[in-house]
Order: sequence, then C-alpha cells, then structure tokens
Amino acid sequence: AEHGVDAVAFDYLGRTAGPGEREGDFEHMPPVGQTPWAGLSADISAGAAFLRSPAGGSARSLFTIGFCFGGRLAYLSSTLGLDIAGVCAFYGWPVGASRNDTPAPADVAGEMHASVLGIFGGADAAITKDIVEAFERSLRAAGVDHRIVTYPNAPHSFFDRKAAESADASAAAWDETMTFVRAHTAA
Repeated sequence: AEHGVDAVAFDYLGRTAGPGEREGDFEHMPPVGQTPWAGLSADISAGAAFLRSPAGGSARSLFTIGFCFGGRLAYLSSTLGLDIAGVCAFYGWPVGASRNDTPAPADVAGEMHASVLGIFGGADAAITKDIVEAFERSLRAAGVDHRIVTYPNAPHSFFDRKAAESADASAAAWDETMTFVRAHTAA
C-alpha cells in the first residue's frame, strides 16, 4: 500500500452482470440499471468497515474514488455516515436521475459529510459546464468543503478509457488527487 494507504476495490456490477472478466465490448448499461442503491451503499459500508478493521489495516482516513458511475457513488458515499475524509470523483454524474435508483449528488449535498474533489473534462459532451456549475452551487450552498477542477480539452473518461489520448490531463488529475488525499489524511 503506497503511503500507508490500503484499498478495497469491489465490482459494483458483480451481482447483476456476474463475476469474472469482462471484455472491452461488454455492454455495461443494463447491469448498471439493475444495481439498487441499497446494495451499493451496503457494499460501500462493508468496504469502509473492513478498512477500519485490523484485518483491513485499521485505516484512520478513508477516501472513496470513482469514475463516471463510480464517481457518482463516490459522492454519495459521503452521505452514509461512514466518517469518510474525502471523496474524489472523476466525471461522476452530479445531477438528475440515474439509470438506477441512486439519488443525484447535487440533491443530497446537504447530507455530504466529507471533502469533495470533483474532476471533469471540459470537452465532455454529456457533463457540460452548466451541469458542473450547478453541482458546485449545490455544494457551496450546503457548506461542503470542495474543489472542482475541469481540464479544458479532456473528454469524458479521459482518465481511464481515453488516458492514452489525454496523458497530460490524466497526469495533472492524478497529481490533483494525490494533493487532495495528502491534505485530508489524518496525521
């Protein structure tokens, strides 16, 4: 574990798409729509409990990180009463209805109890500047400690699926993430 940080990664779609390898042409949207917030929040809570246990490293500072659907879940993890130090969401959809029953992060900003780092691509055709600004307004109105960063020419998925095409934005976003984690980690 780098910097003394242990991690848990779990397959959000394991219950609906089944376990195992998924190829690049995997159709992920149907299983996403079948993942209830109750199950997802139970998984997040179980992961946090494990990381706080001796077997999980007795973590004092927990962070959630996610990309797109996982980014939305990272935001929402801060509403679960898990004493999370921070959430980092890469292009997590912050407003409106989802394909499943997860609430919109902007709608529950008043229930967020963690610092928020929201990372977006300025060339994202779906999560537009107006959407990012609306989310930031909701965080500010709720008094949530936050930092929103937009990389001007980066598309959606610039850090994962399109990382090779967006190497500079990806490197900068990772530096931003590590700075955020260091700043919010208990001494």
